[in-house]
Formats: sequence, C-alpha cells, structure tokens
Amino acid sequence: MTLLRTVDPAVEPVSLNEIKRHLRIAHDSEDDFLTSLIRAAREDVERTTGVAMINQNWRLAFDRWPDYGCVPLMRHPVRAVLSATIFGDRGEASVLGPADYQLDTLSRPARLHIERRPGPLRAMNGIEIDFCAGFGEAGTDVPDLLKRAVTVLVAHWYEFRAAYGTADQPVSYPAGYDRLIAGYRDRRL
Repeated sequence: MTLLRTVDPAVEPVSLNEIKRHLRIAHDSEDDFLTSLIRAAREDVERTTGVAMINQNWRLAFDRWPDYGCVPLMRHPVRAVLSATIFGDRGEASVLGPADYQLDTLSRPARLHIERRPGPLRAMNGIEIDFCAGFGEAGTDVPDLLKRAVTVLVAHWYEFRAAYGTADQPVSYPAGYDRLIAGYRDRRL
C-alpha cells in the first residue's frame, strides 16, 4: 500500500500572527522562517497522529483488494471518497460508482468496503482510492489540542534554532507535547 498526498492543505491550522503573538515577536524579519516552522510542525503532528488537520486530498494505491473486503483509509477524519479507480490487467481504468462501495467514516481508520470483487488487476497498484481528509477548511475547525501541539512545537524549535541546524531538526520535543497529541494517536492492537 502506498499513501500519498495529492493536494496540500490551503492554509495552516495556526496562523503566522498567532505564532508571533505566542512568541512575542513584533518584527517581520523572521516571517519566512516561522512560516516554515509552522508547516514542519503541522506535518510532524499529522505524521505522528495520522490525522489531517486542514482538508487535504490523498491517494491510496495498492495491488489487490483485501480478502475481507475492507480497505483502511489511513488518514483521519475522512470527509469523502473522491474516486475509486480499478486498473485491469491490461491497464484499462474503470471507476467505481458510490453505489459500488460503502464508506465507514465512524471507524478509525475509516474503511471502504466493496461487496463485488474486481476482476484481474494489473500486477502493481491496481487499485487507487482518492479521498479528502481533514477537520475543515480553516484553522478554527481544528481541535484546540492539535493547534496547541503545533504552537508548542514551533516555539520549541524556534527557541533551539541556533543550537542545531534545520537539517538536524527535530532534535527534541517539548515537555507536554506527547500529552497534547495522545488522544489523537492512532492506536493499534
């Protein structure tokens, strides 16, 4: 299985102004650096928790349909399936309609179930599912604990930026960061 983002979020969950207020920065000389820290912190929180904070599109590609008929969509929360495409053994594409599958967004991870198995598929990446995941289109839609985790992480990385280069980041995580994201981590048995 391969999961890749096809459309990045349009905004960040925490704005540059919010970070500057938190850090008590009144000048604009480090805006680009702070913006890159915000993006990196959001990506780190999303990777660690398996959530998509702001709406973004993903593609899940895999070789064959699972024996039990359900495919886990490994980002939370899933808003909608945009398309489900099956590639035949000769490369021909056919799109499944919404009546051909059932989406369970209550489970984590969300699951896509199909009753009727597709015919012979191409050997690699014979199935592609495009979906949208995220809490909403704006930072106000993101849970406060996740926004706080991004803010704390940006502040921590900003504070230790002189001790370590950007290529060395993340060197460490701030105290309490794990508690902020604990409820959003994907738990597996």
